[in-house]
Amino acid sequence: MDYLIEAVVKGVHLRLQTQEGVFSPAKIDKGTQAMLSVVDFEADDRVLDLGCGYGVVGIVAASVIGAANVVMVDIDPLAIHLASKNSVLNGVPDVVIRQSDGFRDLSETGFTKILCNPPYHTDFSVAKHFIEKGFNRLVLGGKMYMVVKRNVWYQNKLISVFGGVRVHEVDGYYVLCSEKRCSQYARKRKGR
Repeated sequence: MDYLIEAVVKGVHLRLQTQEGVFSPAKIDKGTQAMLSVVDFEADDRVLDLGCGYGVVGIVAASVIGAANVVMVDIDPLAIHLASKNSVLNGVPDVVIRQSDGFRDLSETGFTKILCNPPYHTDFSVAKHFIEKGFNRLVLGGKMYMVVKRNVWYQNKLISVFGGVRVHEVDGYYVLCSEKRCSQYARKRKGR
């Protein structure tokens, strides 16, 4: 089944084509909306939409800061296809969109913000990969944002890697934000 979603997110008018088989095909996920509600995009940002689905986060970011400053990745070929269609449909056709299992097929670094809504109905291996590899792809001062329903494991993992986490509760979701303040994982610094 095909869907067309029309919405305004952070002042950006979106038209999104989706299909059964991708995450939240009939409407923009409330967790994604919660995460975007706490993120401010700056003109000099370089943003990674990690696990982009059909493109909501990356398209909003590209509409605010320019397509050249945004990279979108997802493991699912259908999601990549829809994100590509939606980037054109929403006037940001030059955004970089790649199929990748997390960071495995992504060489880009130097991000100021990484945003993700990890699959939290599975084990924590995907989120662990996102957090540990994401840390290495951020510039100093860069931030990782994650939206989750259960926050304890995520909070602890972000603290062990980044050294701290800021938690925002929005509409039943936890939006976690950690800033890269050093080039080494926090737990490695403590062990020295």
